[in-house]
Amino acid sequence: MGNLLEINNLTVEYKSSGINGDKTIVRAVDNISLAIKEGEIYALAGESGCGKSTLAKAVTKLVPIKSGEIIYNGTNITNHSKEEKKNYPKEVQMVFQNPYSSLNPKMKIYDTLKEPLDINTNFSDLKKKILIKEALTDVGLQESVLDLYPHEFSGGQRQRIAIARALVLNPKFIIADEPVSALDASIQAQIINLFKELKKQRNLTILFISHDLNVIRYLADRVGIMYFGKIVEENDTLSIFNFPKNDYTKTLLNSAPTLKTIS
Repeated sequence: MGNLLEINNLTVEYKSSGINGDKTIVRAVDNISLAIKEGEIYALAGESGCGKSTLAKAVTKLVPIKSGEIIYNGTNITNHSKEEKKNYPKEVQMVFQNPYSSLNPKMKIYDTLKEPLDINTNFSDLKKKILIKEALTDVGLQESVLDLYPHEFSGGQRQRIAIARALVLNPKFIIADEPVSALDASIQAQIINLFKELKKQRNLTILFISHDLNVIRYLADRVGIMYFGKIVEENDTLSIFNFPKNDYTKTLLNSAPTLKTIS
C-alpha cells in the first residue's frame, strides 16, 4: 500500500502571553515528518501538550502552518488550487475529543448530519437522506435519533453521532483526536471497536491521537511517539511496545497503567 498522507518538515507556531503580558512564540509542532499508509490506523501518542492536536488541526487546515508541506494522495495541500480546496474536506474529516461541545446543541441530529452535505455537495435531498441513514447504520444508531437534540443522548451516543457526521461525505481519511478520553471506560471500548469495524467496512485510513497506551496497543497498526513537538520514535505497534528504543518512549510505557485487552 502507498502513502495516503505525507507530512514533510512541518512546523506550527503560535503566540502565547506570559504573566507580564509578554508575547512568546511556542513551537507546538517542530519540523515533523511522517507518512501514513493507505488503509492503516496510525496512532500518535504522547503526553498532553506535546503537540498532537495541533498536528491534527494543521492537517485539517484548522490552524496555519509556518513551514513544511502536507501531501494528501499525491497532492500538496499547502498550496493547492481552488478546486482541490473544495474536494479536500470531502475526503478528510475529523472526530473531536468532546462530542457534546463539537455538536451544535440547537441543531437536531438530522440537520447536524445534513450540514456537511449541504456545504460540500449538490446532492438531492433524497441522496442526502440515504447517506445519512447509511452513516447512522454504520455507527449503530437508529433513524429515530434524527429528530432529537444532542442533550437527549449519552456521551457514547453523541460520539457515535459525531462519527456519523464525519462519515456522511464518505471520506478516505479520518482524524480522531482523543475520541474516547471524555467517555466512561465501558463506553470507550465500544467506540474503539467501532473505529476498528469502520476501518474494515469503509476501507478507511485513520490517524488516531491518544495519550492512552492501552487503546493504542489494541487499535493501531503503527505508532509515532511525540515529545515536545517532535516525533522521537516511530515503528509498528508490536515493536514500540515490546522493543522501545527511545528513552522517552521507555519512560512513557513504564508510567502507563497495566495494559489490558479491550473487549
